[in-house]
Amino acid sequence: MNGRPQILVVSSDLDQRRALTSILQQEGWSPLHASHLTECRDLLAKRNVGLVFCERRLSDGTYRDLLSVAQAPERRVPVVVTSRLADWDEYLEAMRLGAFDVIAVPCRPTDVEWMVIQAKRELLLILFVGHPLGRLLFRGWLCNGKALFNVAEK
Repeated sequence: MNGRPQILVVSSDLDQRRALTSILQQEGWSPLHASHLTECRDLLAKRNVGLVFCERRLSDGTYRDLLSVAQAPERRVPVVVTSRLADWDEYLEAMRLGAFDVIAVPCRPTDVEWMVIQAKRELLLILFVGHPLGRLLFRGWLCNGKALFNVAEK
């Protein structure tokens, strides 16, 4: 599980999977694919997955089932839920359960790109602040002579 983290697209809808894959390929990624939760679990166990895009409903479960696997302490992989509904209640429920975000289908390239950027940013912050030297540097991080934020005290 070394090397560059990969992006996993989990969808039982072939058209949605192709569309999302096309967007990710235009951004220089070669995403992994799964159409069932079983495949997804295997890929999460065997590959270095840094971000998952998961359809709301799959043939053998839902994104809720995936969240329990992806959010395990040894993994902590961000999961972006893709949904045709774009419903506010669904968004709040997904976020409450630990989803990284929810985006509407069909996916817009800017939304997908933004999710990848945000996931990379969050991973870097976790790695940076989680390291003793990172915490020390983060405490004194300056921008134009003013401290941006001080998370080391929390």
